[in-house]
Amino acid sequence: MSHDERAADRPPIRGVVLVVDDHPDTLALISEVLGRDGYTVIAAPDGRSALERARLITPDIVLLDARMPGMDGFEVCSRITTDPALTGMGVIFMTGLTDSDSIVRGFRAGGVDYVTKPLKPDEIRVRIEAHLKRIRVQRQADMVVNAGGRAALISAADGGIRWHSTRAAQLLRRYFDVDVNGRLPFGLRRWLDRAESAARPYEVTREQGRLSIRLAGPAEEGGAILTLVEFDEQAAIDDFVTRFGLTRRQAEVLLWISRGKTNRDIAELLDMKPRTVNKHLEHIFPKLGVETRAAAAAIALQTMGS
Repeated sequence: MSHDERAADRPPIRGVVLVVDDHPDTLALISEVLGRDGYTVIAAPDGRSALERARLITPDIVLLDARMPGMDGFEVCSRITTDPALTGMGVIFMTGLTDSDSIVRGFRAGGVDYVTKPLKPDEIRVRIEAHLKRIRVQRQADMVVNAGGRAALISAADGGIRWHSTRAAQLLRRYFDVDVNGRLPFGLRRWLDRAESAARPYEVTREQGRLSIRLAGPAEEGGAILTLVEFDEQAAIDDFVTRFGLTRRQAEVLLWISRGKTNRDIAELLDMKPRTVNKHLEHIFPKLGVETRAAAAAIALQTMGS
């Protein structure tokens, strides 16, 4: 078998797991089981080295022995979950202690789950996979919150909708009539596949509203994080009239200028002649204090953004 064929047979990297146990046989067993499944496994024989390696590699999951000499698993877990540099890791206890007091102590220390010894490889696989999915979705949701996106969604590589905020679901239904438990609209998927998706928003209008969708960043496994912003066109026109002293017709022309339309396009949209559009611009530019349509468009966009 060639090197390429061997590489093709290897499972994809699924996540990083830190295994902490003072018994070498346990470390070897778990490393072999998870390694075959495509996980990157880091081993630590005691609590102190576990904390050092956790800070160094930032694992997704920590499989932690509850009873170890020196610093036991409960203290290690407590330090992990209270250290801002280590937040986001899921700690699963490995323990032979099945009394309710020990289980409660583990959860109070910050553990998310536990498996009992003697260990069962299939049970470890299932529990790690379940918690890894939850952790990744939470991390992506946190990215959206940190980016300030009130309406946002996370798509999968195939266009499926993996996660969405309540506001994003409302906007998708209003502008696309799509099921938020299904897939992104075809046009939006095609836009994501093109290079300009990172620089230019995907926009769609409906009645007096306009929905602008931007790529906020990549998600796990080839997906994407999208933010959605709705603009009320009628409110923008009213604002232009009040702020710049425009007539309503001039404000409508400015709105379409901000969307990159030519004089001919605007004439068709507003049912007027192109030279009439030009006449409106002659009044709009002085009121905005600009000399070019690009500058006028920039001011309009800034006004709507504020």
